[in-house]
This record gives sequence, C-alpha cells and structure tokens, in this order.
Amino acid sequence: MSERVDVEQHRADVARLLAGLADRPTEEVSVHQGALGRVLASDVVAPGPLPRFRNSQMDGFAVRAADVASAAPGVPVTLPVVGDVAAAPGEPAPLEPGTAVRIMTGAPVPDGADAVVPVEDTDHVTFNGARDEGARDNGVRGGGAHRDSATKVEIVRGRAAGEFVREPGSDVAEGAVVLRAGTVLAPHHVAAAAACGIAQLTVRVPVSVAVVSTGSELVAPDEEPGPGQIWDANGPALAAAVVAAGGQVGLRLAVPDDPEVVRTGLERAAALCDLVLTTGGVSQGAYEVVKDALPEVTFRSVAMQPGGPQGLGRVAGRPVLAFPGNPVSAQVSFVVFLRDLLRQAGGLPPVRQVPAALDAAIVSPAGKRQLLRGRWVDDAVAGARVAVVGGPGSHLVASMAAADVLIDVPAATTRLDEGAEVITWPL
Repeated sequence: MSERVDVEQHRADVARLLAGLADRPTEEVSVHQGALGRVLASDVVAPGPLPRFRNSQMDGFAVRAADVASAAPGVPVTLPVVGDVAAAPGEPAPLEPGTAVRIMTGAPVPDGADAVVPVEDTDHVTFNGARDEGARDNGVRGGGAHRDSATKVEIVRGRAAGEFVREPGSDVAEGAVVLRAGTVLAPHHVAAAAACGIAQLTVRVPVSVAVVSTGSELVAPDEEPGPGQIWDANGPALAAAVVAAGGQVGLRLAVPDDPEVVRTGLERAAALCDLVLTTGGVSQGAYEVVKDALPEVTFRSVAMQPGGPQGLGRVAGRPVLAFPGNPVSAQVSFVVFLRDLLRQAGGLPPVRQVPAALDAAIVSPAGKRQLLRGRWVDDAVAGARVAVVGGPGSHLVASMAAADVLIDVPAATTRLDEGAEVITWPL
C-alpha cells in the first residue's frame, strides 16, 4: 500500500471526491407511479382550498340549525324532506327554511343549510308515505342505507350552526404548503398531493451508481458454482444498499480477473453512471486486478477492521470507490464511507449514530478501529444494551445478517468492560 490513513481522514477524502454529487438535478414524476420513496425537491403548495366546497361530514340530514334548535328526546322536530344529496357531481338546490334534505358523507351542503343532523339523531323517517319505526335502532339509519326517497324526518337532537359541515379550506387553505421539500414520499404524502389535484411532483434525481464485482471465481446466485467458485454476494448486497440509501443502480457488472476487461467495464460504467463502486482486487496479493486496471486511482490502507484496503479516485472523469472483496468488509465500507453521502445527495438526513451499553466485556487489538457486528439486547434507543454477534472475520456473512448495528471501538482502545458506552452505526 502506498499510504496508511485513519478512518476520519478517508471519510473526509471520500466526501471531497463526491462533493459534486450533492447538487442533484430534478425531474417530474406522476403521483400515479414513480413517486413512492422519492425525495421532494421543492415545497408542494395547494392550488386551491381543500375541501373545495362545503360538504357533509356525516350521513344524515342537512338543515338550518335554527329549525332544529328545540329538538330533544321526547320532543322531536319534524321536518319535510325535500330531496336527497349524494356524493356525486352537481350542485344541490338551496334549502328553504323549515325543510331538510337527506345528505350523504362528502356530499355538497346546499346553500341555506348550516348544519348536518347525523342519522343517529333522528328517530322516525317516512319513505314514500311508509313510516320507518325507529331508524336509530334498527340499522336503517334514517336513510343512509335506505334507497327510497325520504319525505319526512323526526329529529331528536338539535345541532348548532357549523356542526358536521366541512368548510372549504378547513383541511388546507389555498396557497398553503401541503408537503415540504425534503419529504420522502410515502403513500399518505401521495394521497395529500392527489387530493389537492396535484398530478406531478418535483423530486431529486437520485445518484446513479454502477456496482462492479471483480473476481473470476464469482458466479451469480442462480448459477451452479464449479470447483473454486463462489456465489457473488457483493453485487446484490451493495446494489440493495445503494437503493436503501436513496440512490439507484445504473449498472451491475461482474468481471473476471483480467485488467483489460476490468478497465473496459469500468469505463463503460463511468459513461453510464454518476459513481462507480467496485469490490475486490484492492489488497496486497498477487492478483489485485482493480489496482492493476486503475493506476490513476489512490489505493491505501485505512486503520480499520474490517475494510482496511480502500481505493478512491476517478475513472474516465467519474468518481470511483474501490472496496475490498470480502462481503462483510464491503458492507462495512459502504456504511462507513458512502451511505450518508448518498443519502445527503438524495436529500435524506444521515443515519443517526446511537450510544449503547455493552452487554459483555470485549477486547480489541490496538492500532485499528474495530467495527464489530452487534445486535440489540433491548430496544434500539439511547442507553440500550448491545451484544457482539459472531467473530471478527470479514467472511462471516451470516453473522452480518444477524446484526442490527456496527459497534465502533476506537483504535486506541484494547478493552471495554461490560456496561461501557459505545457508539453504534445502525445497519
């Protein structure tokens, strides 16, 4: 290795290399598809009030509050029902004093009506001359479930003006901010935009990442490995990590241990993507193909375990990060050096590191910052206990799958007792 640096120095160098990725372009996506999980690039402002018109909050009867003010159990107010208003297109006729209209939830409230009496506050309703004896109790509910036209209703509880009437803008006023820039769009955000009549949303274009696995021994997980071959874990794992961090995978490649083939593949990746990410071929062995293919890239030893061998630089003008090939090393490298930068570029906050208490004492070799796999013993909150999972080997993929966090042990620390506070990196 040409140089040896600590973790923070390499993090700073990676951040400088990728600084240009933070200024992301924007694009329009439809609320019907493509919006979920994207990050808003600008505030979404309501083009009009929501609701757009006065509408009923309940199934019941639209009335003038003054006409039912005296209604009480045993002393009902009887009103003629002059029509039905459904939640359907159209504008109802104005309501005359001393009358009522049967109304459904969401239907426009007629001019002249200033309250809605729910069906629960009615007793006998007459349908086309036939009296319904006890609408509150028999499940008919005064008309909400009865398809014949009502002609008369007995109201047993008065309602004040405004009760059960949704006024225009009572949810969102025209010009109000519905969704803030930086919002990661979830289904309820999409619903709010669609309800306001907003069909297109302006979102950040995610960073496009090429994930390149190197090694003649690699085969895809759906292939049968021959002698000396292994399934490629890094390609699927890092592609998933990119997406989870808000990026998108622009290219997936697996290339053999041939410097010319690797160089060609990386130049192709650089032409298609914003960032090139490689795994393998960066250590001090005899067949370090990425080092051979990229003489312009800086390769170094970072004082950490796992994930010590690292490379950074540019290929064909694009930034490239070279991670080690052991699966745990590659995943730890992503978390420590790239995850938060991708999130930042996509408009997402960094993943918050969490303090925790060790469940048992640990020993650690001096001189290298250890990033041990850990699992919560209690809930993942500040002060909770965390236990080490598996051994330190960078090939132990199953123990990585069982982990919730990385336990950060400083390079100068050789022992931590049970209960000692540590910093964890959530996975």
